[in-house]
Amino acid sequence: MEEPLVPLVPMSHTAHIRSHRKPRRNASSSIAVRAGVAGGILSTVAVAGASAQAVAAESVTQTLELPTLTADLATQAAQSADATQQMAADYQLQAQRDAAAEAAAKQADKDLAKAKKEEARKKAAEEAERKAAAERASRDSTRTTLTTNSASTAPPASGSVETVISFLEAQLGDAYVMGATGPNAWDCSSLVQAAFKQVGVSLPRVSQDQSMQGTDIPLSQIQRGDILYWGGKGSAYHVGVYLGGGKYLDAANPSKGVVIQDLSGYPASGAVRVL
Repeated sequence: MEEPLVPLVPMSHTAHIRSHRKPRRNASSSIAVRAGVAGGILSTVAVAGASAQAVAAESVTQTLELPTLTADLATQAAQSADATQQMAADYQLQAQRDAAAEAAAKQADKDLAKAKKEEARKKAAEEAERKAAAERASRDSTRTTLTTNSASTAPPASGSVETVISFLEAQLGDAYVMGATGPNAWDCSSLVQAAFKQVGVSLPRVSQDQSMQGTDIPLSQIQRGDILYWGGKGSAYHVGVYLGGGKYLDAANPSKGVVIQDLSGYPASGAVRVL
């Protein structure tokens, strides 16, 4: 058999030029390249590791600082809250003090007004008592004079009525007390009895009997000093003395005491004359 023919590869037209030939790579240069690549890789790994360590260290440092910062903020927040709460408490306390002061001022004004009113009332009462004492002293003096005069001499017929009227008017303002006989309290019949006693006329003690004394006088003819009575003759329940001019004086009742009244407002039932 014939051996197959190997086709010839044509050479490059520049292959015969030495400078255009590709250099052959020997084993040592390949090793060097590989070593350089490996070194670069290791260097990169080392740098990356160092960077990672630095980042880790920095992260750790920041992590350690954060709790401190957070604690400071918490402390500041707590202090701010305490300050706010204290301020609110101070405002509330001041408001309470202001309210208490205002209430105390109002109460002081009320107490002052009450004290002034009480003082005015006290002065009015003292003045009224002083006037009443002066009036009592004046009446007592008049009574003493009348009693002395009636005891020393028998009163003349003329002027006897005026003596009775003067005694009665001296008792104006005295109290009415059932059964009282003076000197500062009377009932109707005891006052009439005491008045006529000043001129020596003795009258019975009660109204029924006084209406039976002296001379009956028609009401159209009554004169100053006549005794008026209310009720039936012999059964009268009230007496007084006529003053003239349509008026009479009597110990009226507990609410009025000894007063002068108008006969038209309370017409009498009858009249008797003993002087």
